[in-house]
Amino acid sequence: MNQTLQAFITGLFTGAGLIIAIGPQNAHVLRLGILRRQVLPTVLVCACVDALLIAAGLSGMGALVQASPVLLQVAAVGGALFLGWYGIKAARRAFHPQAMTIDRAAADAPATIGAAIGTAAAFSLLNPHVYLDTVVLLGSIGSQQAPPLRPWFGLGAASASFIWFFSLGYGARYLAPVFARPLAWRVLDGIIALIMWAIAASLLIGRFAS
Repeated sequence: MNQTLQAFITGLFTGAGLIIAIGPQNAHVLRLGILRRQVLPTVLVCACVDALLIAAGLSGMGALVQASPVLLQVAAVGGALFLGWYGIKAARRAFHPQAMTIDRAAADAPATIGAAIGTAAAFSLLNPHVYLDTVVLLGSIGSQQAPPLRPWFGLGAASASFIWFFSLGYGARYLAPVFARPLAWRVLDGIIALIMWAIAASLLIGRFAS
């Protein structure tokens, strides 16, 4: 195996290990994928933001982010507020007295491409964990590669993001028969609410507990 291919594969599997995890971004993509609403702009924004942040990390911005506690605190507060608000919306859907169906769930999804892009960008940029995974961790690991191999590492990591989000967004539609039942929607939205609140709490605790 030549060094270029090895760097690409290392980036691919490292990126996949960090991206494939339960989080607000993935939960949002999953929900829209089940609904088949604004899937393409959503997955494109999520994947492209990851690619840009990975490139920023490989360019040396990871050290700058780590050295700026004020920036991390601002990002933590903003992200916690956004995730807390979205968690409340999910909880309201879960406990709504009227039966949830795909049609009712779709009414709360982004109605336009612009709204889908804005929501996906918010999920991608308002969670400091995204910066830690892409800019700091992938940037640090990628910087250990020889300079000519770093772009290939970054391409591999970015490819993992594109493969994951497109697979999640378009593969979720096969779960639609399960979500024909109102209870399934209530369970999903309840889980999403808990994920949003847990991550929001971890952001605040991680930034201000010490």
